[in-house]
Amino acid sequence: MAASKKVPLKKFQALIAAVLMAVGLGVLAPAPAAAADPYCGQAWGSLAKTDPAMSQAKVVDVRTGQHYCFDRLVINLNGKVAGYTVRYVPQVVQDGSGVPIPLRGQAFIQVTVNAPAYDDAGKPTYNPANKNELSNVTGYQTFRQVAWAGSFEGYSSLGVGVRARLPFRVLSLPGPDAGSRLVVDVAHFW
Repeated sequence: MAASKKVPLKKFQALIAAVLMAVGLGVLAPAPAAAADPYCGQAWGSLAKTDPAMSQAKVVDVRTGQHYCFDRLVINLNGKVAGYTVRYVPQVVQDGSGVPIPLRGQAFIQVTVNAPAYDDAGKPTYNPANKNELSNVTGYQTFRQVAWAGSFEGYSSLGVGVRARLPFRVLSLPGPDAGSRLVVDVAHFW
């Protein structure tokens, strides 16, 4: 009778040894944290991002795009991007006059690129057909509206209405051709 009690104990010890070995080999290890990250691993914030440099380039186009984890605003310049200020504001205002720009959304980002949207003779290099709707953002997860706030004394500004105060990042990318792009990505979630 004593021998029959030792058999289950040996099986239990063997099972424990097998589990410990599997954990040691990584068979039962949890999946990497990045694979379970519901917010795309973004380490962005919502505080102002600035660079005071001035550009000799001119603003020539504005467009938007949707991505899996964020909505993207792209400002094309015909030369190298230099400075910018991107920040949440209580209200976006028009360059020069300070007139408020009405925007849809629960939070507002003012994007100012330190480059004019006109050439040396004062002729516009970017003149949107509809200053209140630079891009159709219907169906975007974060963007609610993108509007032109003007170009004044070498600075060009836009207003972005978003659904909430969400983290964002600012990038400067080369191209196309000799131009460059100021990119503002606004995350879908925190």
